[in-house]
Parts: sequence; C-alpha cells; structure tokens
Amino acid sequence: MFSLAVDAMGGDGGPDVVVAGLALAADRHRGARVLLIGDEKRLRPILARHPKAAAICTVRHAPTAISMDMKPTAALRVRDSSLRMVMDAVAAGEAAGVVSAGNSGAMLALAKIVVKTLPGIARPAMAAISPSMKGDVVMLDLGANVACDTRNLVEFAVMGEAFAKAVLGLPAPSIGLLNVGAEEVKGDERLRQAAEVLRDSPLASQFHGFVEGHDITAGTTDVVVTDGFTGNVALKTGEGAMKMASGLFRQVFTSSMAGRLAYLLVRPALMRMKDWLDPRRYNGAVFVGLNGVVVKSHGGTDAQGFASAVDVAMDMVTHQFNDSIRERLAHMTTLTTSRPKMEAERQAAL
Repeated sequence: MFSLAVDAMGGDGGPDVVVAGLALAADRHRGARVLLIGDEKRLRPILARHPKAAAICTVRHAPTAISMDMKPTAALRVRDSSLRMVMDAVAAGEAAGVVSAGNSGAMLALAKIVVKTLPGIARPAMAAISPSMKGDVVMLDLGANVACDTRNLVEFAVMGEAFAKAVLGLPAPSIGLLNVGAEEVKGDERLRQAAEVLRDSPLASQFHGFVEGHDITAGTTDVVVTDGFTGNVALKTGEGAMKMASGLFRQVFTSSMAGRLAYLLVRPALMRMKDWLDPRRYNGAVFVGLNGVVVKSHGGTDAQGFASAVDVAMDMVTHQFNDSIRERLAHMTTLTTSRPKMEAERQAAL
C-alpha cells in the first residue's frame, strides 16, 4: 500500500514544484512510499534531478490533467486525469491518502464521488491550520458547506478534534463553536443545540463553549468550528488583514530615513515574525470526513509549501486519523438523532 497518491500535474507550478516538494518531504518521511501520477515523459527528467524524490516515488502515467478553471461537473467526466486517478488509488485501497495542488472544486467533487464519505458522516468539511497568539489553531469548515445544521456542526467538532490530535500532536484539544457572542443564549437554534450535544458527549471535558471572531487569533481554543460560509469569510478576512499589516510595515520602514534606520534595529524580530506567519507553513487544507486522507495544497505554492501539505497528509496517515473519527461517531450520532425527538416530546408535554 502506498502512503500517498500525489497528483503531479496540479497547481500553477505543475510537476516541477510537486517533485521538488516531495524531495524536501522525503527527508522528513523516510518510510513514505508515494504513487506519483501524471505525464510520465515530463516527470522522468524532473525526478532525475531530484534523487530523494525518485527514491520514494513510483510513477504512473496519466494522459490528461484537470485545468484550474475546469468546472467540477466536467472534471467528473474525465476518467483518465491525474486528479481522478489519485482518487481512484485511494478508493481502491492502493494508497491511504491524496495530495494535490489542483482545482479545488473538482477535487472536492471527485473526493465525494470516488473516495466517498465515512459511514455516519453527513458531509465532509474543509479544515486548515492557522496561527494564533498561543500556537496553531484548527478551523473548519472553510467553505465546503455553506449551510450547516446541528448534526454537521457536531461532526465537524469530532473531525476537528481528531485532526488537531493527528497533526498538532495535542492529546486533548479544546473545542469552540464560533458564534456572535460567548454567552449561552447567543446564536441560532442549531448552534445552541450543537453546544448541548457536545456538552453531553465524550468531548464534554474538551468543549469550551462559544467563541467569537477575536478568539481565533487569540488562541482561546485549539479547534474552532463553524459553517462553511462563516469560516470562509473569516479565513479571507484574516488573510486580508495580514496583507494589510505587511503593506503598512513596508510603508513605515521605507517612507523616511528614520524608518529605514528603525528597520535595521528591528529586522531580526521582523524576520522571526515573518517565518512564524509564513503561509507556506500552513499550506495544506484537508477535506475531512472521507474514506481516506485528502489534502489540498494551495495552487500557487512553491516547493516548501507543497512539502508542508505532504507533511499534513503523512501525519494524518501515520496517526490513523479516520480511526479516531470512527471511535467517536456512534455515540455522537445517537445524541444528534435523539435530541430533536426529546425536544419535540418536551414541547408536546408543555
């Protein structure tokens, strides 16, 4: 069984970035076996320049590739693409996980149709790691599901907790539900019901309660759970704030001689901050809730960023991420299905 099936043709950089990233990852995962799927004629000379990547890779030819602008419905019909073939490898049990820097919509559609969701999971979610004042924080959903109900949010909490254990190495990650306020009476009915389910679940000791937007960067909890609409807005807002801050720093330190002198004094601290906030460290969004590990690298990343996505996938495979989810699901499903019935009975009694 291969550790990972890797789409060699995805992303802006294509095979050059993918193979260079695998060469970097090979040093950190010496026992990995990678099924590298793509245009064999293009891959062979690139692998020859990266012997570390060549040592862990087995190449399988794919005659076509999914373009970054292809619609998901069209991608589903292309059965000989590199993206389809990596999904097929996981579905057939050849590989434990997938890494691709390709088309996000096509990747999610193929993952749902080919890899399929875990038994007991209503919808897969997109999870990713972000920096905070206290360390790294896991956030989901980031756009896979615009509208979510109580059951979805509870399942996201289960998957987020398992993800934080596998990738961040936390023994008991704390969990928060993103809301408009921290008080128990805040939010809509689905959020309040999800909070009640989590308080009655095996995750009760790890459930912090409701958190607000500022708690994400404050690191109040290790896992932040929300619907895909809110999560995507929060993610893009955070990215925009980072770009604005970077631009303001550049403006301050280049606008005058005093600013340039000040930059020389604070440069070491700024370099440390830049390394800490480097988006390549956090590259690798994960579609959780599937019958296999599926990691989406940013399409415009470089080799270092792609290696980080491989790191995330290998951590999830090594720590048997899906087994952790299965252990929690049976009890959670009972709670989410019984609570509406109990609430209806209570209302009828009143």
